[in-house]
Amino acid sequence: MRSQHSPDDIVKSIPQTGFFGHPKGLSTLFFTEFWERFSYYGMRAILLYYMYYEVTQGGLGINQTTANSIMAIYGSLVYMSGIIGGWIADRILGTARTVFYGGILIMIGHIILALPMGITALFTSMAFIVLGTGLLKPNVGSLVGDLYSKKDPRRDSGFSIYYMGINMGAFIAPYIVGTVGETYSFHLGFGIAALGMFIGLVVYVITRRKYLGLAGVNVPNPLTKKEKSTYASVTAAAALIIAVIGWLGFSGGWLTVERVIFFISILGIIIPTVYFIMMFKSKKTTAEERSRLLAYIPLFIAAMMFWAIQEQGSTILATYANERTQLNFLGLELKASWFQSLNPLFIIIFAPVFAWLWTKLGDRQPSVSQKFSFGLIFAGLSFIVMIFPAYFNGTESLVSPLWLVLSFFLVVMGELLLSPVGLSATTKLAPVAFAAQMMSLWNLSNASAQAINAQVVRFYSPETEVVYFGVIGAVAILLGIILLMLSPKLKKFMMGIK
Repeated sequence: MRSQHSPDDIVKSIPQTGFFGHPKGLSTLFFTEFWERFSYYGMRAILLYYMYYEVTQGGLGINQTTANSIMAIYGSLVYMSGIIGGWIADRILGTARTVFYGGILIMIGHIILALPMGITALFTSMAFIVLGTGLLKPNVGSLVGDLYSKKDPRRDSGFSIYYMGINMGAFIAPYIVGTVGETYSFHLGFGIAALGMFIGLVVYVITRRKYLGLAGVNVPNPLTKKEKSTYASVTAAAALIIAVIGWLGFSGGWLTVERVIFFISILGIIIPTVYFIMMFKSKKTTAEERSRLLAYIPLFIAAMMFWAIQEQGSTILATYANERTQLNFLGLELKASWFQSLNPLFIIIFAPVFAWLWTKLGDRQPSVSQKFSFGLIFAGLSFIVMIFPAYFNGTESLVSPLWLVLSFFLVVMGELLLSPVGLSATTKLAPVAFAAQMMSLWNLSNASAQAINAQVVRFYSPETEVVYFGVIGAVAILLGIILLMLSPKLKKFMMGIK
């Protein structure tokens, strides 16, 4: 069994200055994640259009409603796969090697998508990118934590810089990949996304040993020889069964894309439910921790509702940008994919403002559940405002792009109220025995939301636009108000956690 290095040994092995006063390893992880997000969000900016554009326009000609459902399920699987990535890092490879292999899989996925091989390439590339992102995404964040000692005052600032790298990559990607994809060729756009991940891997490989030292080398809970044999057999058998069922199902015509989507949508509800029940009933969970878990359930439901709206920025609002929006504005020729840059742009601008505000308010700031409530209300408002263009002008005429800008702005205000707070609350309310799994559960709030979205987006069309945005927006606002009313009660259930 490989020897385990102590946190102090890991920190000592890393050059502690060299990147804006932070450990040099932060630059490695900053640019690795920058390029990974560039590749992912660049691909995502044009993937929906590639799916539903006609073959004569360089697309696959998939029904637009089905394409929106596939996008939602794709996003759901990306978040679900983080559970696998965490397990592999903890039990087999360690975080550093898991990140590398994840990047390789992501790059292969984008390369496959860049080849003109039709719908087979689409689903094959999705499998690679889902698995690769699951390996890379959660473990890069873990590596950032390894750079600092627990008491290092630079720790929170380091995560903020890292978070900025994520959003910078997501911000510029639609302008580059989106423009190339929409103007010249979708496949060329996907090729640029693959190049982005390749650059990220090169940065990681060249600088890893020098700047990351022993970070991510440990395998915290390695498999025994017996477990390795058992898991290898189970994995091989499961892969074979899935392959056989898939081949028989698709060749026989009874396993359709719609049925696969429906099955994954159901999983999106079942998996977090099982997680909650397992933790709540565990003998390792104390009575106090059970009380905190009960307080967490309304927060989880609120997060699901929020992400169900926020993630429609890449499906319904992306469709709206392409089909219902004036793309000639103030003498500028806009691309529909550019609207995908609004979310990271607003986060880059306003995240420091919110961080300053919470510091300024100190003990006077709203409680966790109140912040969630306001975040949910902002998300609801981001859909309510989308009623007005159709209500005043009908659905036949194109609308000003400023409506989309306003909608993205409102949902980002909600995200800054809910997302960072949700991460913090998850760590505070987690039972000690399930600290890591609780973070996986938080990520499942997004996976579950997108799994549900795969069914919900089927109800959207220009004709149902007002009802669609109105009902979803109103439900979010109503849930936000209910959560606000429950805040004093939830505070008691949190047992002293603020």
